[in-house]
Amino acid sequence: MPAFHPLRVQSIERLTDDAAALTLAVPPKLRETFGYAPGQHLTLRRVTERGEEIRRTYSLCDRARRRPGTLRVGVRLVEGGEFSPYVLKELTEGSTVEVLPPAGRFVLEPRPGRFAAVVGGSGITPVLSIAATLLAHEPEARFCLIRSDRTTASTMFLEEVADLKDRYPERFHLVTALSREEQHGGLPSGRLDTERLTTLLPALLSPPGVREMDGWYLCGPLGLVEGAAAALRALGVPRARVHQEIFHADARTARSAPPPPTGAVSASATLSATLGGRGGSWPVQEGETLLETVLRNRTDAPYACKGGVCGTCRARLLGGEIHMDRNFALEDEEVAADYVLACQSRPLTPEISLDFDA
Repeated sequence: MPAFHPLRVQSIERLTDDAAALTLAVPPKLRETFGYAPGQHLTLRRVTERGEEIRRTYSLCDRARRRPGTLRVGVRLVEGGEFSPYVLKELTEGSTVEVLPPAGRFVLEPRPGRFAAVVGGSGITPVLSIAATLLAHEPEARFCLIRSDRTTASTMFLEEVADLKDRYPERFHLVTALSREEQHGGLPSGRLDTERLTTLLPALLSPPGVREMDGWYLCGPLGLVEGAAAALRALGVPRARVHQEIFHADARTARSAPPPPTGAVSASATLSATLGGRGGSWPVQEGETLLETVLRNRTDAPYACKGGVCGTCRARLLGGEIHMDRNFALEDEEVAADYVLACQSRPLTPEISLDFDA
């Protein structure tokens, strides 16, 4: 299984009042290990004074590289959060952070075609890497970025996006919407909800242009991503061309799956799991998720957010039935292929079998 590596903080660059770009130095011996695809993320780990281990994922924002000397991620402050305040208020240059190698499937490898993204807030981070890599490596590609932010002052990576616009004026199209500030030119202020996007996208790209995009990439808060996905469905975009990654789907805003029928969750289940080529079987304690069961016995089990958002704990269900409380990370095709999120899965049958290596 991938292991955490201590990386030195090279710089912390303020992007807005509540966001920064964190740059980590990668020693030569680890550069192949930390090679990444455009759109992937890093999992960072810290141990609190109480001895509690906390992990969070942050998307890489630079052009993808196979042997990077540095790794740069965007971090936005989450009030009341347990990790972002640590990054933005406690880390300094020269500090050490424990980091897993890059992961994630919200990826666009460079290829010819026309692509578009709808992003909100810090959702720009992986899409910036995707667009920069695509335009630099594929001269026959075009990219349209539709981004939503509260105000100009709260907009992350303004300079980097402006640089793409200047460098690729014929192939990069930028549309900015601000929800709490009027712009001198461009779109009127307001949120990019389903109704607005259903009207806006055909006006920008033409109705055939919307449907014929080779890929749509949606990233940001749950409401924006769900609204954009609904607009694309209404405009006839095939589901297979729409890719999404949710940021900040907390318990107050997330829609969970309907609870299983009373008594359906097995009270005495046994979980068999394969992890890193090794198998084991353990009883599932009452109220536990399958991830919690594995972690009691294997501390190397993969996880990060534990909220059904990042997809780090994805595993394939080989036997038995489970109930997933929430899912904001798996595509429909993955669910159909029996992949589940262990952090959200509870047993419905006495015997459950998972493969984390699949």
